[in-house]
Amino acid sequence: MVYVALLRGINVGGKNKIGMKHLKETFLRLGLESVVTYINSGNVVFVGHQTKDVLEKKLRQEIYLEYDLDISVLIRSLNDFESLMETLPDEWKNDDTMKCDVLFLESGLDEAAVMEKLTVKPGIDTALPATGAIIWSVERKNVTRSSLTKIVGTDLYKKMTVRNVNTTRRLYAIMKSI
Repeated sequence: MVYVALLRGINVGGKNKIGMKHLKETFLRLGLESVVTYINSGNVVFVGHQTKDVLEKKLRQEIYLEYDLDISVLIRSLNDFESLMETLPDEWKNDDTMKCDVLFLESGLDEAAVMEKLTVKPGIDTALPATGAIIWSVERKNVTRSSLTKIVGTDLYKKMTVRNVNTTRRLYAIMKSI
């Protein structure tokens, strides 16, 4: 099955840096196939033959052992991404006029319950629940008025990882090509 691993807290610079070349080698060493990394922020597409739960635990443990980083690993299947793409409006984008992000939720979080905890400002923010995610959109001119930034640092924020919609669409394209 084709999956993507979304590593929470990996960044281009700073304290939680893992080179994507090394991360790819880790995935291959674990027996995962057709491994492709995308941008230096913890996105890895691969073919695996285990369940999402098993893969999340296995990858988190291996990253801890190999890199001394205790980070969340969220696994999504191609089917999960197909469902997400059905919910994501085609006109939503990340560019000069619009900021659109996908908030990928850790396993066990219910999208409806998360939506209830979020403050969505009418006329400013738009949020849509999707399978295992929340899709958030705001016009660039209103980004500073958006309530999305208020979740940063909260307990809820620590249970998700965010990718912009352009990255999300690119990951989906990579998944479909494998």
